[in-house]
Amino acid sequence: MKKPLLFARELVCSALKAGGLAVDATCGNGHDTVFLAQQAGEQGTVLAFDIQPEALSNTRRRLEDAGFSDRVTLIAQGHEHLTEHMHGRNADAVMFNLGYLPGGNHAVVTKAETTKAAILAAVGILNHGGIITIMVYTGHPGGKEEYQAVRETAAVLPQREFWVLEYKFLNQQNDPPLLVAITRL
Repeated sequence: MKKPLLFARELVCSALKAGGLAVDATCGNGHDTVFLAQQAGEQGTVLAFDIQPEALSNTRRRLEDAGFSDRVTLIAQGHEHLTEHMHGRNADAVMFNLGYLPGGNHAVVTKAETTKAAILAAVGILNHGGIITIMVYTGHPGGKEEYQAVRETAAVLPQREFWVLEYKFLNQQNDPPLLVAITRL
């Protein structure tokens, strides 16, 4: 069995090929952004969103260190605004890593209502065969409510158009991360 984040990356690798377009809906410290930029390759594009200047700065630094700055556009807005930056393009992969910025202000967290709006926006710009991965952390205030909003949003997607997977360990303590993945058929 794989940890949820490793499984999420494996799923993204199956959908995002060289030259593709990906969205990091919550760039945080830039780990997923660098992963997406590497997977998209030199001809690919990544849009990375975050509302915190610290997160964007951390991501910029990590991209520069990896040599991927030219593949990524950093956007200082919430993930619910992602369609405003697509300019008629669709994405092959969208990654969410919900909760708070590790090492940052734990009082600034993703919220159920904006996450729901962002997921619906991501579904609307997803290519056929594309994937959305949503890592959900429930150990912070509001985390369980956000997880419920993610589940409710994903559960009502039409099954003829989308497959929805929930991946979690049932015997782990301390609120381990949960993965919800949505594939457009």
